[in-house]
Amino acid sequence: CTDSRGSVTIGAMADELPQQFVEAGIAEQNAVAVAAGLSLTGKKVFVCGPACFLAARAYEQVKVDVAYNCTDVKIIGVSAGVSYGPLGCTHTSLHDFASMRSLPNIEVLAPADAVQARAIADYLAEHEGPAYVRMGRGDVEAVYEPGETFEVGRAKTVCEGSDVTIIACGEMVWFAKQAAQLLAEEGIRARVLDFFCLKPADEQAIVQAAAETGAIVTVEEHSVNGGLGELVSHVAAETCPVPVHVMGFPDEEYLVGKSSELFRHYGLTPENIAAQAKLVMAKKRG
Repeated sequence: CTDSRGSVTIGAMADELPQQFVEAGIAEQNAVAVAAGLSLTGKKVFVCGPACFLAARAYEQVKVDVAYNCTDVKIIGVSAGVSYGPLGCTHTSLHDFASMRSLPNIEVLAPADAVQARAIADYLAEHEGPAYVRMGRGDVEAVYEPGETFEVGRAKTVCEGSDVTIIACGEMVWFAKQAAQLLAEEGIRARVLDFFCLKPADEQAIVQAAAETGAIVTVEEHSVNGGLGELVSHVAAETCPVPVHVMGFPDEEYLVGKSSELFRHYGLTPENIAAQAKLVMAKKRG
């Protein structure tokens, strides 16, 4: 842990299992290097801390010590996206999908709610190999009922639909689900896919969505560069070209504010997702 046991809510574990807990302090690079070393002794290691530091300040260690050496280390980046929005750009993490997806061997996961986060934790406890998990800071709306199952590498269908597809990940899945409900009120059937696993990605789900619905909107709490939107656009362009609209944070210096305020300012709301879905539908080939 990197002096963030409160943020990642693992204080109880530190108290109950002190021999299995290492406090590295505000030293993310050192924490990742220590984790890689421990994994080489046969330990299964989780590194927990703010995503803005684990995915940036410690990127060299993640790249070399974890990804390139394929060590059994799970990087758990919390307070990702704009969870730390009031603290400004130094504490945003809107680049981590791009940077982590570009590394070999490492899986990239972004749970949508507590049910999915628990399922991912169970998976990682058994899985051998590097992984990066990013999640927000506060409470989120429930997308899934307890007991729902997930398969890493396969997108989860949240809503069925044939008119347009909305592909989202992380906290934006709930927003996409709400957008689909708004569209349903207008007689538009929107398919919603939860891409909780960005790597390995379910490319077949993208191809199928493109072929069956003819238009796609992607939504992510990430820069429009290098994340879910580029992944989907890339696959669609190579296999089944259809109109794709990427929703995320623009390529600019971001404003300071609460995540809810920033979501509204940058158009990451159910209402705007629904509006963009209708616009991209209008571009479909007849």
